Parts: sequence; structure tokens; C-alpha cells
Amino acid sequence: MTDAKCEIEGLEERFAEVRGARLRYLAGGEGDPLVLVHGLGGAAANWLALAPLLLPRWRLLVPELAGHGGSEPLPAAPSLNAFADRIGLLMEDEGFTPAPVVGHSLGGAISLRLAIRRPDAVSALVLAGSAGISSSLRRARYGLTITGILKPGRKIAPHRERVAQSALLKWLVFGRWGAADPPALPPDLVEAFLAGPARHTDTVSAAKALVRDDPRPDLEHVRCPSLVLWGARDNQLPIEDAFDYARRLQAPLRVIADCGHLLIGERPDACADAIETFLAGEPAVPPRLDRGAQI
Repeated sequence: MTDAKCEIEGLEERFAEVRGARLRYLAGGEGDPLVLVHGLGGAAANWLALAPLLLPRWRLLVPELAGHGGSEPLPAAPSLNAFADRIGLLMEDEGFTPAPVVGHSLGGAISLRLAIRRPDAVSALVLAGSAGISSSLRRARYGLTITGILKPGRKIAPHRERVAQSALLKWLVFGRWGAADPPALPPDLVEAFLAGPARHTDTVSAAKALVRDDPRPDLEHVRCPSLVLWGARDNQLPIEDAFDYARRLQAPLRVIADCGHLLIGERPDACADAIETFLAGEPAVPPRLDRGAQI
């Protein structure tokens, strides 16, 4: 079970056996179904700031990917399809089909695979700082390989309370790659982002599957409405990826100022507004960039 400090109020912990792997997930709320899929090395707690903003309107399903958090690793994961298929089956079991899916980072790449393989299950897509386009580059492959070997998150996780209280340590852990302003991250959110790695059993399989996956040839098969959501100061996945996704999917792009790759934690208010506006079917506003502008 995850750290109590990182539980999301209004959601309950559940487990399900899904095609050879026991998955941990959170579920709760009332209204229309909505699925939130975290990124590489993350966990359900990554949605600590955003999920409560969505709960008044949506019934949420927040799975932990196989090998992440409290979910067991997969027997084999030759591609992202193995992760996507299990999310789809979990959605079925919980009565969440069809539903919009919001995927952050690796979760975006997996959500794309799910939408392509199960168009009956995914009614809309929100790609928040989605991996996929730059992830197969040599630099990304080296970075993911080194991270998989060294497992920095697991080493840092036992010290998450100390990190959460120190501006310097927040810079060292989240600076450059993750957050535009690490010291501004609330302590509970810092702990939430660092809670998952303490329980991971296999994130390497997901990383290897990601670097082998190039979604671009298959994006024409995405049939549902899509939104591309990005942090203006994302140094992990460049804004060029966002424009490429938006162009290929013929999707609106919303760039949120003053945040980096961890936009779902840095600017949950702007992310919630973008998601709600998109899913309500409201038209995009004219191009501009401000604190949560649509471009």
C-alpha cells in the first residue's frame, strides 16, 4: 500500500488480476468515466493535485502501470501494447468503456496504443507531455538505459520527506528535467511524485518498450478527438513534439506557461481547465500563450 500522505482523497485502493498481472489502481467519484494514466517511473499518486479538481464532475479510474507502484510486473512486455491491453481490460472490468483517457508522458504513449487497438474503449484522448516522438532518439535511449540501471528514484524515495522540505533538494531532484520552478512544488506533491519508486518492481521493461515504439506511422488510425497538452518549459520532451502530435492528429494544442514536464503537478488548475474545456466540446480560443492559454 502506498504512503498514506500520498493517497488521493475521494478515491479508494483496489486490485485486479489482469491477464497474468495483479494491478493496483484507485477508483472513485460519480459522473461520467475518466481514466488517468501516469508516466514512466510514476504511480497513481502522481495525480494527487489534479484528480481532486476532476472528481466533482468525473468518475475516475487511476491505474498503476505494470511494474510500477503496487502493480506486479508483466511476464513479458515486447511492446507498449502489453501495457495498453491491460489498461483496456481493467477499464472493461470497472465499467469504464468507453471513456476519455488522459495520459502523462509514458502514459500518453500507452494511451495512444490503447486508442488505436481499442477504439471502442477510448472516446477521447488527452496527451499531457506525451512520450513517443523523441523517445526513440539515441539520447533518449541512453538516458532511459542509465536511469533504469541506476534507479535514482528508488534511492531518493526513502528521503522524500527531507526532499519535500528543502528548496535545494527539490532543485536537485526535479530541476531541469521535471519542473520549471522546483522550490514552488508543495511538499505533499513532492512526496507523491517520489512515493511510487520505493515500490517499483520493473520500470525497465516499460522503458525498453517505449524506446522501441514510434507512434507516428500509426497516428492516422486514432479515430477519437484528441487534445495535446504541454508545459511551455518542458525540457524532458521538447515543444516540437507537441506540435508534431497536434499536426498529425489534427488536434488542438494547449501550452501551459510556467511549468515543465510535470505539468499535471505544477499547474493542475490549468490542466483541469484544459481537460474540462476539451471534453465539453467547447471551441478553441484564438492562438496565444499565457498562463494556461490555448494555442
